[in-house]
Amino acid sequence: MIERKGGDDKPVLVVTEGPLRGQQWVMHGKQLLIGRGAHCDIVIPERRISREHVRIWREGPSQCYVEDLNSRNGTHVNAERLDMVRELQEGDEIQIALSVKLKFVGSESTVPLTLEETPDHNEALRIDSRTRHVTVNGVLLDPQLSLFQYRLLELLHGAAGGVCTREEVIQAVWPDAIEEGISEQAIDALVRRLRDRLTELSPDHQFVVTVRGHGFRLAQPNVDYDS
Repeated sequence: MIERKGGDDKPVLVVTEGPLRGQQWVMHGKQLLIGRGAHCDIVIPERRISREHVRIWREGPSQCYVEDLNSRNGTHVNAERLDMVRELQEGDEIQIALSVKLKFVGSESTVPLTLEETPDHNEALRIDSRTRHVTVNGVLLDPQLSLFQYRLLELLHGAAGGVCTREEVIQAVWPDAIEEGISEQAIDALVRRLRDRLTELSPDHQFVVTVRGHGFRLAQPNVDYDS
């Protein structure tokens, strides 16, 4: 945990999942506009996010409110669909378009460490959601993965060893595509290309494993996900 700087007792938003994972925003002003548009206060470079998706604002010394801005893919607070203005409470989880999660930290609480500051040191493969850099045993993968390859790897990494179905792959990699329009051959080809890229840094270990009849999972060496 990190204590706020002296006199800085304003609410904070911490991204816990998604492209900006680990970043924090202090509400210095009265409002934060979140969306894909370049004019927003928090710009999330994700096509599932509307140009102006959600806004959060302050009223009085401590009250904060959240409102969905008629976005296409919606906003949830603590897994409940946000259909009207809602006052935020300490620890509330805001999920934007089912692809980005933010935690609301109230003005009198201790701000948590960013997720990048508390990595699992047992993981051979790590990803930095801010830069989209991928490292294996501390060695940077260069050139970077393509957008589709990165989206697939981010999905598998976030599942922490769990199996991701082909349907979940389509939703994560091709969010704007019609599911029937993505063939199994296209998915298999993408998995194969991602494996080939990771093999460049780890020729003796296969990170992406096919679970026949179910989907795919990420196999980190020396990591026990059930512990």
